[in-house]
Amino acid sequence: MADPLRRSRAFRNVGTSKKPFVGILLLSFSLALLLLLTSQPSASDPITAGFSSFSRGARRSVLALKSDPLKARFDQIYKQANDHTLTAYAYASYARKLKLENSKQVRVFANLARNYSDLMSKPTYQSLFQPDGVTIDESVLRQFEKEVKARIKDTKQIIAEAKEVFDNQLKIHKLKDTIFAVNEQLMKAKKQGAFSSLIAAKSIPKSLHCIAMKLMEERIAHPDKYVENSSLPQLEDPKLYHYAIFSDNVLAASVVVNSAVNNAKEPWKHVFHVVTDKMNLGAMQVMFKMKNYNGAHVEVKAVEDYKFLNSSYVPVLRQLENAKLQEFYFKNKLENATKDTNNMKFRNPKYLSMLNHLRFYLPEIYPKLHRILFLDDDVVVQKDLTGLWKIDMDGKVNGAVETCFGSFHRYWQYMNFSHPLIKEKFDPKACAWAYGMNFFDLDAWRKQKCTEEYHYWQEKNENRTLWKLGTLPPGLITFYSTTKPLDKSWHVLGLGYNPNISMEEIQNAAVVHFNGNMKPWLDIAMPQFRPMWAKFVDSDMDVVQKCNFGV
Repeated sequence: MADPLRRSRAFRNVGTSKKPFVGILLLSFSLALLLLLTSQPSASDPITAGFSSFSRGARRSVLALKSDPLKARFDQIYKQANDHTLTAYAYASYARKLKLENSKQVRVFANLARNYSDLMSKPTYQSLFQPDGVTIDESVLRQFEKEVKARIKDTKQIIAEAKEVFDNQLKIHKLKDTIFAVNEQLMKAKKQGAFSSLIAAKSIPKSLHCIAMKLMEERIAHPDKYVENSSLPQLEDPKLYHYAIFSDNVLAASVVVNSAVNNAKEPWKHVFHVVTDKMNLGAMQVMFKMKNYNGAHVEVKAVEDYKFLNSSYVPVLRQLENAKLQEFYFKNKLENATKDTNNMKFRNPKYLSMLNHLRFYLPEIYPKLHRILFLDDDVVVQKDLTGLWKIDMDGKVNGAVETCFGSFHRYWQYMNFSHPLIKEKFDPKACAWAYGMNFFDLDAWRKQKCTEEYHYWQEKNENRTLWKLGTLPPGLITFYSTTKPLDKSWHVLGLGYNPNISMEEIQNAAVVHFNGNMKPWLDIAMPQFRPMWAKFVDSDMDVVQKCNFGV
């Protein structure tokens, strides 16, 4: 058999290959050769059987052939044939490892190896393998050399082509592995990023927490100074302009009131109804008592003050008693939070907060009012809003700016239209509208029993089969046929996620909305939009300065 030095010469004769491929080929060849030398030939494996037959012929021919001068020439020719035979077997073995896509190459190299074996077994050339002392016929040797060189030429050509194919396939495999690994890392990074973004957006900054605590200290120190007077006649006067703001963010709620009052032509005709939770009630009361709003009236109450809002009446509160729902929203595990990054935001417990669903009970909270403007706590008012009270609502309940364009923000994006109830009642292509600035006709609301409609659908969605949790989908359902589209200049959205909103559009807007994760009171706020909110922060207040709120 040929030794490793001869095999290396044979590979150099074949041509120069690329380094990664040579290493793999040499390893494959060495393993194949070791297996072939240490195992019995199998009749079921034609390649191994052919190699075994050829090896026996080789052992017989490696006798002392130095008596005939043509023996040296024959030995050289034989070595070349032997080396190329082994190379063909090695390539066949490597091609076999690449399986189905290279089955053709397996056959090609197996045939090449057999051609050498067949050549050695031809009766014409048996005289060349005779024992020492038998004279070699030069014409036979010349013919043998000719056929060997022809086979070597074919082998070199096929091997050169195979090298390129194998190298490309190796690169493809490596590239696929790399792409898969990068994809895995990308998915992991996306999940981690989405989770981190959610935490950053929903967490309370230290400075905001500090402001609330300082205000509570003031409330505790001077309890008599901040008693809420809810008997003022202005609070129920339907001739005035009434606003509803539901929030647990003291600073954000104050910015909404500040911006609305600063842009009102007659501030004393405006009444702001601020509702918060019991924990933030004291801080809210102090915040709105520490400043004169040019005659505007501010009422601060806690959601717990409305005793009719209990689990026997409100579906959301009743659903909060469900153990599975509590586990879904309150089980704080990263792997649970990141299972579905697309819907991760809907796992936020705020969507079950009564403050969030309080908007569906406006007629009952303010029974003596006819109309009211609902404002989210992440909006800034830039113009006088009294023009809204002059709009003819045409018997509709909800005045809102529509958000659809093209196929975006249609009903099908918010609800499960595979459910028969949704499919039967609603048009999937219907245009969605925005919460954040909504003008409600409370008389029309009561007449059309919209709260009852909301209760019906909220109960149907107890298992979250109709829509994901939140207030927009039930709002779209409740006010499906009773929403009046407002001019888009009344309400411009996206300042909390879309950096491409034109400044001209923003400047012309009556209300701008920082909906999205990049709230203006957070460090992740977009710097080009944040000043519009920051200018209405009471930065000269002692509590704001002490808490180092950076605006």
